[in-house]
Amino acid sequence: MAVYTDVAADELAEFLTGYDIGELLSYKGIAEGVENSNFLLHTTAGYFILTLYEKRVAKSDLPFFLGLMTHLSRHGINCPQPVQNKRGEALVSLAGRPAAIINFLEGVWPRKPSVAHCAGAGQALAKLHLAGRDFGMSRANALSVSGWRPLFDAAASRADELQYGLSDFIRAELDHLEGNVWPNNLPQGVIHADLFPDNVFFLGERVSGIIDFTFACDDMLAYDVAICLNAWCFESDCSFNVTKARAFLGAYGRERQLSDAERDALPVLARGAALRFLLTRLVDFLNVPPGALVKPKDPLEYVRKLRFQQAVASLRDYGVDASGLPA
Repeated sequence: MAVYTDVAADELAEFLTGYDIGELLSYKGIAEGVENSNFLLHTTAGYFILTLYEKRVAKSDLPFFLGLMTHLSRHGINCPQPVQNKRGEALVSLAGRPAAIINFLEGVWPRKPSVAHCAGAGQALAKLHLAGRDFGMSRANALSVSGWRPLFDAAASRADELQYGLSDFIRAELDHLEGNVWPNNLPQGVIHADLFPDNVFFLGERVSGIIDFTFACDDMLAYDVAICLNAWCFESDCSFNVTKARAFLGAYGRERQLSDAERDALPVLARGAALRFLLTRLVDFLNVPPGALVKPKDPLEYVRKLRFQQAVASLRDYGVDASGLPA
């Protein structure tokens, strides 16, 4: 979340007259995240989140995101629900941007995820994958391996401003992953594709909700698992926490068992996931618009994670083997 497009108070108050969610009492921009403009609304009816969709989000993809949240909720996943206006519309326009209001979820995201948090996230991800099996819409993953080279091209000339040799490091990794190493025959389905700790809410150690579906798409389910290995199982110094990995993978496997092929592919998928977030963070870091209320995330965090993943050959290198996972 972030704020790139500001909304005046009188404009927002007028906009809300089209909804049955009470009168505006206050609102504030949310600086966390990098993709869209987000505001916490406080009305006489409670709290809501207003999102103005920007940057990489195509308007044609928005019905998929909104429809997916509705579908997942109907299948037991606690996630934000689109609020329809008095004309029955969930997707509208505000300040020249596509916009939607969603309901507010209780809970907080863990700044320092514990082993229990990692287990909760693993269970929640597996349940999401199962709940999405019969979703009737589809969306290709624009940020899979075929989309990484254009991101690199957009940032290559300035990459060494962050770290000497970074451009050559990324180019070599792209050359490797664009070869014949990327799997293409693993189980597919709807994935969240961005299930970082700030997108999972907890009440204590219990998952209370999953948010931010603006990267959701159809792809390999194990790729979603690999994204989470990077997002949840490293410490702040980028050391890999074996105990957290076991908790995450074990909890996932108790809901949805990974196949042998998926387990074997996790190292290369985690390597690709690290590169994907390195690239998007790098592009965002180098292109923050003047005046935007946004905290760009550190691309170099994912350089360190990618270097770790490059040395991983199997689950055993994570301190995990098939005998320690649910069968």
